[in-house]
Amino acid sequence: MRNTLMILLIPFLGTALGSAFVFFMRKEMPALLQKILLGFASGVMVAASFWSLIVPGMQMGGIKPSTIGLLAGFAFLLLIDHITPHLHATGSAEGPRSKLSKTAMLALAVTIHNFPEGMAVGVGLAGAMSSGVNMTGPAALALSLGIAIQNIPEGAIISMPLRAAGNSRLKSFWIGALSGIVEPIGGFLVILLASFFTPMMPFLLTFAAGAMLYVVVEELIPEASEGEHSNIGTIGFALGFALMMVLDVVLG
Repeated sequence: MRNTLMILLIPFLGTALGSAFVFFMRKEMPALLQKILLGFASGVMVAASFWSLIVPGMQMGGIKPSTIGLLAGFAFLLLIDHITPHLHATGSAEGPRSKLSKTAMLALAVTIHNFPEGMAVGVGLAGAMSSGVNMTGPAALALSLGIAIQNIPEGAIISMPLRAAGNSRLKSFWIGALSGIVEPIGGFLVILLASFFTPMMPFLLTFAAGAMLYVVVEELIPEASEGEHSNIGTIGFALGFALMMVLDVVLG
């Protein structure tokens, strides 16, 4: 139970860590650090999506529910991006709710995106707890760590503009950190309803994979590859993918 709670909280701690940058930096996260973090998180999440979510889902339920789940995960995040401000890791946002302040749009976008990511961790943990699902504890932990790394720049792009707008460092930190509180909530709800979701596990595993891959393709890789030093993001991707491969294949 203690390990489960720790894994659920890791993504939230990533958001809190990113929000804490407001105490140490005046403007924004260094571009090189941001690229390596985004690339690393992309590599972990792509590898985790395949080995920890797609493969177990297909082994458990076959090709049909897995394919439907994967596409549904993509469609769900696409819908979220359509109805909410579009989030970019570097701090830009665009969407239909232009009457909101930029910081409010970012906070809303990050919070809404965080919920399915938290559910993905919950699905991984539920799979590790269920018999007949080829999902391991180390794989669930690596999945949680990858999402946490992705959350670091997201926390920073909320807290630092709040500080620039005149709020105190402490208030800016708390608002940024609390945008990630929905992740352990989403994960806990999935685990709480695990017995109900067990027959749907092949669909849920690949749904979580589709949602994560959407974030990687739409947000993380473009931001990691943009501008100068794009090779830093590529190196980060390779390191993250290799780490997840070791944790899931060798340790699992």
